[in-house]
Amino acid sequence: MGDGRGGMRLAELGAFEAPLYVIQPPGESRDLYVVEKGGRVVLVDEGAPLEEPFLDLTGEVSTGFEQGLLSLAFAPDYRRSGRLYVNFTDTEGDTRVQEFRRDPADPARADPATRRELLRIEQPADNHNGGLLLFGPDGLLYVGTGDGGPGGDPMRRGQDLSTLLGKILRIDPRPADGRPCRIPRSNPFVDEAGARGEIYSYGLRNPWRFSFDRVGRALSIGDVGQDSLEEIDLVARGDGRGANFGWSAFEGTEPFNADQDAPGHIPPVLTYPLDGACSVTGGYVVRDESLRSLYGRYLYGDFCLGELRSFPARPGQEATDDRPLGVTVPQLSSFGEDNRGRIYATSLDGPVYRLAPDN
Repeated sequence: MGDGRGGMRLAELGAFEAPLYVIQPPGESRDLYVVEKGGRVVLVDEGAPLEEPFLDLTGEVSTGFEQGLLSLAFAPDYRRSGRLYVNFTDTEGDTRVQEFRRDPADPARADPATRRELLRIEQPADNHNGGLLLFGPDGLLYVGTGDGGPGGDPMRRGQDLSTLLGKILRIDPRPADGRPCRIPRSNPFVDEAGARGEIYSYGLRNPWRFSFDRVGRALSIGDVGQDSLEEIDLVARGDGRGANFGWSAFEGTEPFNADQDAPGHIPPVLTYPLDGACSVTGGYVVRDESLRSLYGRYLYGDFCLGELRSFPARPGQEATDDRPLGVTVPQLSSFGEDNRGRIYATSLDGPVYRLAPDN
């Protein structure tokens, strides 16, 4: 376990237009893909961004403060199938999760003609969209959704199992029986009357970024707070299934909506107050062995503060030894991880950085 006392630097990968995410396809690929808020996915080939985008949804994407092209996920069998998935807010402000395929004639492009829609979720407000797509250790696609806003969860969606809002969903993106995707039978609420079978976890306000530890498979969630507390949840492998993280009966560890209960809810492992902070940016349990001071620690930050911080990743245990790294990423919008476990950080100002050893 690292001690979190620095030993790293920010190596700039390049400058982009409001980058929100960085990802690498599974397998032996060395390419990186940067998701830009305005609707483009830029391929970085051998360290150089290509001029022509890999995918361009400009004009189809709403770009309000919490809107845009929010993430990208490559299928585990991407090398063979060429399947990839995007999450964006359309010009009506609604969430769209769509599949594309790599162009077989030009692997540096996605083929727009292969577009296929998996989910469309009506968004009642222009904030709390969630937005992350992530294939989990089980090969299924996880989708983070916010509670739909605007603030305080007025429709009490966080605890409502009849809506997809305020949740982490889990689906098999392959079509079946005339439906665009499948609901895994192992999902926790598939047999519960009135509940949406796609739900994996609930009681979330805006799980902007979450991740799975590549070693222990623990699930970590950076859940954006309301007026008092930002929240990080960390549960052991499999314990996210059916988990209730408390919103909006609770904000972090504090009661919030008095008319709600959240029986058996899982408290966060870490909260911090909104004292200059504004929005937690969830990260990763670091497994890059070249970052010795960070190994085994959960890395995170805050959009407004930009300060990178970490604490030892112990699922289900209150965080201790939470400390700053001594580096800052202004307007910290996201983190990313490549196939080697190396960590990236994106700034809405434009730069994308890799966390590199300071030697």
